Amino acid sequence: MTQFTDFGLAPPVLRALGEAGYVTPTPIQAQAIPPAMEGRDLCGIAQTGTGKTAAFALPILHRLSLSTRRAPRRGCRVLVLSPTRELASQIADSFSDYGRHLPYTNTVVFGGVTIGRQERALAPGVDILVATPGRLIDLIDRRALTLEGVEILVLDEADQMLDLGFIHALKRIVKMLPRERQSLFFSATMPKNIAGLADQYLSNPVQVAVTPVATTAERVEQQVIFCHTGAKQALLGHVLHDPKIKRVLVFTRTKHGADRVVRGLEKSGIAGAAIHGNKSQPQRERALAAFRDGSCRVLVATDIAARGIDVEGVTHVVNYDLPNVPESYVHRIGRTARAGAEGLAISFCNDEERAYLRDIERIIRQKVPVVAFPEGFVAPSRQEAAETAAAEERRPPRQPQGRPGQRQGHGRPGGGRGQEARGGGRPGGQPGRDQRAEPRQDGRGGQPNRGNGQGRPQQPRAERPAEAGAQRRPDGRPAQRPAQGQRPARPGGEGGRAIGWLDRSPRS
Repeated sequence: MTQFTDFGLAPPVLRALGEAGYVTPTPIQAQAIPPAMEGRDLCGIAQTGTGKTAAFALPILHRLSLSTRRAPRRGCRVLVLSPTRELASQIADSFSDYGRHLPYTNTVVFGGVTIGRQERALAPGVDILVATPGRLIDLIDRRALTLEGVEILVLDEADQMLDLGFIHALKRIVKMLPRERQSLFFSATMPKNIAGLADQYLSNPVQVAVTPVATTAERVEQQVIFCHTGAKQALLGHVLHDPKIKRVLVFTRTKHGADRVVRGLEKSGIAGAAIHGNKSQPQRERALAAFRDGSCRVLVATDIAARGIDVEGVTHVVNYDLPNVPESYVHRIGRTARAGAEGLAISFCNDEERAYLRDIERIIRQKVPVVAFPEGFVAPSRQEAAETAAAEERRPPRQPQGRPGQRQGHGRPGGGRGQEARGGGRPGGQPGRDQRAEPRQDGRGGQPNRGNGQGRPQQPRAERPAEAGAQRRPDGRPAQRPAQGQRPARPGGEGGRAIGWLDRSPRS
């Protein structure tokens, strides 16, 4: 089969494909679509960027078009499980694109957003539900969703699902599904635990593998540069100043490392955004949107973005840190050279990461070519890098820029911690949940000094001027204390709320 028209897909599906300009299927699509259209269980192995989403979305839409059955209330007919929020959103968008001429509903549910809206969307029932396992379990526990009417189950990126610890959630979900159903499993790799899962949940499945297990995209050129840890930030800044790099994904091993890289790039005059698990869902969506529309050409990410983020035009992938799981390397560099394009993957490797590199070369069955520093780059010595890092640690954190009149920090000079230092602030400089729980910086415990409501910091207890008319002892203490249950009055009023150091109650 060489064209989508050869599959016998429903006319509305073919119409949508034609409008999108899709004519020729990829290898995984050519092998997976026919048996899936017949209702067979299927286990498909293909690396990222090969078109797995269409390989299951097209036959599902075709099968739905042959039936007039309605989705049950608080239920769905098709359940697609995805390991990450971003991939779930992308899958739901693909169903909307391919099924635009069909009268079927689809929705996506994942954590990090209000669950009430998702419950309302599921109340009348939906034909296609794309979900992450955690939020799906939440909805089931709240009796907002039942799986009794599921006809087709899709498990996408099955190996990452297990890597992220979803095995227990998957087992619980599968027990709630009808025995008579079609199941489609797709994965980039086929470790033993995935094979065991397929044997357990698939019935006489068709096996489809279009590339050897854990091989990298053929069009991706790979390079590795050996450098010590302290030189990585300067090396990255030098590499990204190359005008040939139009859109680049930079991968770090940790969330704090991603934020640190973004701050370092800003000092080099390079704008970038970070995406990782500590970011709120709106922050992640804004970063991806800016990366997609080209307003941000550098996206720094942890492995949460290594799969399923199909952004066109990614010319380069930089492994700032080599992954300690070699399969993750395959998924990372698969973000470039997609849909027939070419791409370059550059990895920085320090002394401690050489063992990771050997594991990667073993699983991809080839040596990654070693290249020298780019022309014009002089690596800082280890001592210089250490001194720079130490100076950065000593530098006070930059305060977030909020709206006029907003409280910045804790209201005491040098006593607050800004959004960047904490990593948990809200967009626009608003204090986040973590800030409300911060201890005082003066060592006395209790709540932070809140100020006097007029933009000026509240003075410590020992420095506060005596209130008008108040009688005090020679040692400066009040002559009388308020009766139990009373609050001290504010100057010029009665019954005022205590402020500053007297206010020990937690903020709502």
